[in-house]
Amino acid sequence: MSTSPSSVLLAEVVRSDLVEGRHRGSAVVLGADGSVEREWGDPGAPVFPRSANKPFQAAGMLSAGLRLEGRRLALGAASHSGEPFHLELVERMLAEYGLAEEQLGCPPDLPLDAEEAERFLAAGRTRSRIAMNCSGKHTAMLAVCAERGWPTEGYLAPDHPLQRGIRATLESAAQEPVAHTGVDGCGAPLLAVSLTGLARAFRTLATADAGTPEGRVADAMRAHPEYVAGTRRHDTWLMRELPGAVSKMGAEGVQGFALPDGRALAFKVDDGAARALGPVLASLLRGAGVSGEVLEQVERQPVLGGGGTVGEVRAVV
Repeated sequence: MSTSPSSVLLAEVVRSDLVEGRHRGSAVVLGADGSVEREWGDPGAPVFPRSANKPFQAAGMLSAGLRLEGRRLALGAASHSGEPFHLELVERMLAEYGLAEEQLGCPPDLPLDAEEAERFLAAGRTRSRIAMNCSGKHTAMLAVCAERGWPTEGYLAPDHPLQRGIRATLESAAQEPVAHTGVDGCGAPLLAVSLTGLARAFRTLATADAGTPEGRVADAMRAHPEYVAGTRRHDTWLMRELPGAVSKMGAEGVQGFALPDGRALAFKVDDGAARALGPVLASLLRGAGVSGEVLEQVERQPVLGGGGTVGEVRAVV
């Protein structure tokens, strides 16, 4: 995605006391009452939230009749790191529904986490659909098709009843219509909304009543954050340390976050740099009145030189 002319500087890369790079983008923070408290750039423009949409895809699957709870539901909303416990649960879920890996519509890939990818290859394994970070979501999609008697062939088509229901769920949570439909990296329909709409959607998720589809997804994410992301990921750290938080990143520099009191935020880094996510997220959370040692862990993004730390990526919002 090209840089928006109305985007602003969100973060800068400092090496040896010299700014060598800059990351621009847009962001929005909502207050507890859902009103816009602060905004940067153009948060009203449509963006592809990428995997930040996954909690709403999972809620749409529950609305369609999917019967998943706990770790399985968290994995259905995940961009998992490909750690052994992730892959084992995907395999178990496929077996429980009588499904085969070949039915997954996501492409073969290596684990998302670099350390896990190295271990995976060292063990003599090759790219697989199960190792792809969206495999939990695709397994859940196939599972709801099996439960409803819907065709599993073509389950990723935008006009499939499953995908129509997911679209309605996202539009309701975001309080706006989907602006554009594309194809995500995993092959699933990719639904564009504004950053303000994405923040509203996360607010809906975090404040949902227990037992509703959104509330069930939020509770599963909070109870099992390591299944939503991984043991070395900022979404996991935040949901572990901030009571009631829901947090989900997406590819190309997207982040959604909300607290149960209604405070929420969303932002997108124009150039898609994942290295800017943690610093910008921590800064926006502090600005929204959130505190805690976990923010220091989230914002830590060192710049390396010669095997040592020679700088950092730091937020400027």
